[in-house]
Amino acid sequence: MPILLIVMTMLGVFTSCDKNEDVNKGTPVISYVRITRATASDSLLVSAGQGQLIAIIGDNLQDTREVWFNDRQASLTPTYISKSSILVSVPTIVPVQITNKLKIIFANGDSLLYDFSVKINKPEITSMDCEYVLDGKVATFRGNYFYLPMTVTFPGEVQGTNVEVDATNKILTVTVPAGTIPGQVTLTSNFGTTKTDFLFKDNRNIFISSDPYQGWWNASLVVNSPGTSDVPAINGNYIRIVKALGAWGWQEIAGGPANTMLPQSQNIPDEAILKPALYNFKFEVCTTKPYNGSGILFNVGTQDGDHGNYNWAPPFDTKGQWQTVVIPFDEVVKAYTVKPIVNHDGYWARVVFQGPTGLDCDMSFDNFRVVPKVAQ
Repeated sequence: MPILLIVMTMLGVFTSCDKNEDVNKGTPVISYVRITRATASDSLLVSAGQGQLIAIIGDNLQDTREVWFNDRQASLTPTYISKSSILVSVPTIVPVQITNKLKIIFANGDSLLYDFSVKINKPEITSMDCEYVLDGKVATFRGNYFYLPMTVTFPGEVQGTNVEVDATNKILTVTVPAGTIPGQVTLTSNFGTTKTDFLFKDNRNIFISSDPYQGWWNASLVVNSPGTSDVPAINGNYIRIVKALGAWGWQEIAGGPANTMLPQSQNIPDEAILKPALYNFKFEVCTTKPYNGSGILFNVGTQDGDHGNYNWAPPFDTKGQWQTVVIPFDEVVKAYTVKPIVNHDGYWARVVFQGPTGLDCDMSFDNFRVVPKVAQ
């Protein structure tokens, strides 16, 4: 139900008793706090979450000018204030001083306190800009409810340093400590602890790593000793292609039949083939020049190269930094003309440039993998 309709319905319910009585300038009182669904008369609250719309029920509340939760002032709409009720959303900004009190300030300067706590959300992690970051370099996490002070613990039970959060509390940066290993990262604030659904330095189910080179195509693209003009390696060898590509040109980058890429061609789990919606297709990419033309076709988990392709279309630009690309694996599978089947002998794989426009290409790739959406 739209919020305005909820508000109007609630005001009608809470103010109906005022229609036939004189305005009483008596002592303000809060009787209880409840949710705003009019039919939920028994849903009383002693706490609420950030941003939650609540109804404060009482008497002589019509002269309310301010409502505070802890040390954060809520935004009020005059039409949502009546003698018997106030509809207000709990502030989303985390308090500095936690009193567990709701405070109403009236036009005459008087105030009214009521026991009420705000449930502050624990950190919520949605992604890392790059899931492979070298020790000593800066990692960036994205999500919500990043409230300082925070502790970032990397797998290997080592803590990151120089933790910083942006003004929106949705972007966190941290220097990766020495001694990290593959695994989940843990973020802890004063309001709870959360682990990533993905793995840092995820080494599961990699079917193209170039460590060593395998397959049919372009061994010359593998960088095994980065020079001063190369991007830094993040997990051993990587693939780099520097070439001017014409419209509808066909430029194979990596891959081949299963028997040319053993044992890595066998790394895609059976469950990913049977239940692709539970998995993501991931890889790391660095665009030294923007990916703004052509297109990249992927074969992942197919029996051969004639079952269709998934097209990862431009634009994409990492501005010279490694970044993790995440594509739901079921979207990849939907692009095929033949549904993949389980094959314990391994799977065909191919990465190829082809598209309707040219591309001045300078791109690097690593760690092609199919991994669970939720860490197991």
